[in-house]
Amino acid sequence: MKLIELIIDENEFFSGINAISLVEYPAIEEDFIALSKQKVEFATQSAEKRILMGAALVPNKPIYRKDGEEEFYVYFTKETIRKASEMFFQKGNQNNSTLEHEESIKGMSVVESWIIEDEEKDKSRMYGLDLPVGTWMVSMKVNNPDIWENYVKTNKVKGFSIEGYFADKVNMSRSPLAEIEEQEAALILSSIVGIIKRDGRKKSGKRLELESFSDYPDGVKNNAKRGIELNEKGGNKCATDVGKIRAQQLAQGKPVSVETIKRMHSYLSRAEEYYDEGDTSACGTISYLLWGGKAGKRWAESKLKELGKL
Repeated sequence: MKLIELIIDENEFFSGINAISLVEYPAIEEDFIALSKQKVEFATQSAEKRILMGAALVPNKPIYRKDGEEEFYVYFTKETIRKASEMFFQKGNQNNSTLEHEESIKGMSVVESWIIEDEEKDKSRMYGLDLPVGTWMVSMKVNNPDIWENYVKTNKVKGFSIEGYFADKVNMSRSPLAEIEEQEAALILSSIVGIIKRDGRKKSGKRLELESFSDYPDGVKNNAKRGIELNEKGGNKCATDVGKIRAQQLAQGKPVSVETIKRMHSYLSRAEEYYDEGDTSACGTISYLLWGGKAGKRWAESKLKELGKL
């Protein structure tokens, strides 16, 4: 099975780690330890600190991924992990946290971060964690009572999983448009995410439902439909699977989540220079239309501002 190294693209502003998510199944297969007075299955220490400590990234650890029918593994080197951990704080992302990579949550802060330099003397050994040199460790303060009571103490979340954008070292020589498309597909491909278990996860006795919106104008739907038609005419060779799925979603007027709106705004802002209204056979034009085109960009920007997300 193919093994791909993920790296930070020095020329890409979005490259790096944007947030840390609390998940039930960590992609790196390492549970965190809850430092709390009340013992839970993975807790040990004392005083109501409400701090979670664990590994965010482990060097050279193969992480299983699947894109359609293709199965492969990705991994990070020690050098990339150190650089990514530094950039995480340089960009001020220590208060960015999500639940199962689906819902942004407040009241969460990374209060401690370090790279394991010595396996035997590192503080993580005090808590029974056996992790290799080069591992990025974090401690996260949980000031959100709902998350602590309903997710940490009930064992619904067990570890950390990062969210971010990384380049595929094998494909760094591809065209700029292909690179943008792959980075926007990173929620499936390059973003290191845990396995999301949607069914059965509940909040206050009810199924957790994400806020979504379908109030985008007809211009967005029509652009997506136009993109689908042009792509089919050219043999359906343009755009990633994520772009094609996004087009079907928009063309049918289906609701989209806040995270999807963020991806729309990000992609359309960066790929606009490859859009040529007069060249309907160009992949840059077709891909741009699949994501909603200029109407999609305007709506996404307006909606994010309305929600205080931009």
